[in-house]
Order: sequence, then C-alpha cells, then structure tokens
Amino acid sequence: MFERLKCINILERITNQDVTGFSDMRKFLILFILFAVLGLAAVIAMVLGAYNISFVDVYATIIANLSPFQDASSINKLHNTIIWNIRLPRVLLAIIVGAALATSGAVFQGCFRNPLVEPYILGVSSGAAFGAALAIVYPHIFQSIQISAFVFASLAVMAAYMLARTRGQTPIITLILGGVIIGSIFSALVSLLKYTANDSSLREIVFWLMGGFYYATWNDVVIIAPIVGLSFLVLWMYGWKLNILSMGDEEARALGINPEKSKMIVVALATLVTAVAVSTVGIIAWVGLMMPHATRMILGPDHRFVIPSAAMLGGIYLIVCDTLARTLTTSEIPVGIITSIVGAPYLCYLLRNKGRSLLG
Repeated sequence: MFERLKCINILERITNQDVTGFSDMRKFLILFILFAVLGLAAVIAMVLGAYNISFVDVYATIIANLSPFQDASSINKLHNTIIWNIRLPRVLLAIIVGAALATSGAVFQGCFRNPLVEPYILGVSSGAAFGAALAIVYPHIFQSIQISAFVFASLAVMAAYMLARTRGQTPIITLILGGVIIGSIFSALVSLLKYTANDSSLREIVFWLMGGFYYATWNDVVIIAPIVGLSFLVLWMYGWKLNILSMGDEEARALGINPEKSKMIVVALATLVTAVAVSTVGIIAWVGLMMPHATRMILGPDHRFVIPSAAMLGGIYLIVCDTLARTLTTSEIPVGIITSIVGAPYLCYLLRNKGRSLLG
C-alpha cells in the first residue's frame, strides 16, 4: 500500500512538474499557437509555387468548392486546378504524414524510454521499401504500390514482434534488436531487387525510397486521414499511461497498469500510422526523431502535451520542407532529401548544446 502511494506521488511529480516553467494553461496556449502556425504554413504553401496565387484567390477557390451556395465553375479554372486539385491535397497529405511520423516517434521514444528511437525502428521502412520495390519490378503481380508497401511493412513488424517474443513476454531491447534484424533482411532484399531491375524500374524505386508528395491526390487524403486521425486520438488518450510506462514496468504494475498490454496497444497503433504514411509517400527521415525532441524542449516530457504538439510540429515541418522541395529549383526535389539536409545539422545542434533536454 505504501509502495503504491509512493508511486502515485512520483507519477504526480512527473506529470505535473513544471520542467519548462510553464503551467498547464500556458502549455494549452502554446498548443493553440502551434495550431495557428500550422494553418498559416498551410496557406503560405498553397500560395507559393511555380505559379504564384494570391491569398484572396486561394480563399475564394477553397470557399467556392466547399460552399453549397456557390458554383465552383464560376471561379478561375486554372486556379481551381492548381489549388483544389494539386496544392490543397498535397498540403493536407503533408500535414497528415508529418503528424503520423511525429506522433509515432513520440510514442516509441516514450514507450521504449530511449530518446534515439524513431518510427522505423521495428523495420517498417525496410518492409515497406521491399513491398514497393516488388510492386514496381513486378507490376503484373502486385498492381498497387501502396497496398504492397503497407502489407510488407506490417509483415516486417509482425516478424520482429514474433522474433522478440519469448516466454509470453516481449522485452523492449529484444524487440528493438528484432526490428534491426528484420530491417536488415528486407534492406538486403530491396538491394537484390534494385540489382535485377531495369533502368526505368530502378529509377522509380530510388525516387520512392527518397519520399515525396509528387502524386498526392484527394483519394490518398481520404484513405489515410481517418486511420491516422483515429489512431492519434487513441494514442493521445494513452498519454498519461505513457507517462507511467516511462517510469518502468515495476512502477506501472504497482499503479495497476499492465505494461505488456499497454505497450502492445500503443506500439501497434504507432506502427499502423507509420506503415500507412510510408506506404503512401515513401520513406521520409528525421521527422519522427526530431519533432518529439523539439517538443520536449518546449513543453517538457508530459506525453499529454508532447503527442499533440509533436503532431503539429511534424505537420509544419513537412509543409515547409515540401514547399522548399518544389520551389527551390525548376525540377522538384524529393522531400526526403530536404528533411535529411535540415534534420541532421539540427540534431547535431541538439546533441551538442541541449543534451540534457533530449533526455528529459
């Protein structure tokens, strides 16, 4: 009984401690500011491009398509094509994918109690890459790249989980090692497919592996938005449990939480949104690793605030990177290159100057 009360007091200090000097009210204010910045970034992204369109035209085009009282045929057809059919679904997809990867990264880091864990740690990216490469090289057998990538991403995680499962338990370190092993196997299989592919297939595989939103459509948004949205809500609801899990399994059991079951649920959901995102846009690095760190530096380690703020930061970051990818040169740069170029120096800065914050 006394041990249980001690754990409850520890939990209260963890979830309510003022690490950043901010009260909960100020943290909610920061979340609102991030939401406003996300909306502003989305609008700016729809204005910028090879064909510049004013804010007024962007607003008019979107309202014309959403309003039941206005005929969309009355607006400029070129603006309607660029804004409604190309830029808006692309921006929304960037927000969804950024939120998915950043949320997964925050969940994995909290669940595994390791600040260097990322969403691809369990072999999701390698499995998805193999599935996509298989569909590209053998299109007559695997007709959909997205479905093939998603199926093999899920199989990779299942294989890692089965490999790590021993005596009814799944130790975290064993699960991570299982993910590394399965990821290495699928990476080798991708290399084999690249070796046997013809020039056009090889080029398509390489572009897919670098990630991008070149082919973003409303269909992609409609498919992945409900999956990511519902998974995000559940993971956000599990934020307080992640605070407990970050204390260790023994403390979690003392507080009446089954750590094995809770970890399985959050890892499964985080893996699901990662697999959906990767199968849709390819492999985009650094988002799931960087955004949780940046969030903890701003708001502290409480996952009730880390998860939503990381999701919004991920969306903002991907919007900015995607806008740079399509505006820096006349030909579009894969967004995975931009995220890596920006992400690596940023993480070096964190490691050199904010090392203690990374472990907070």
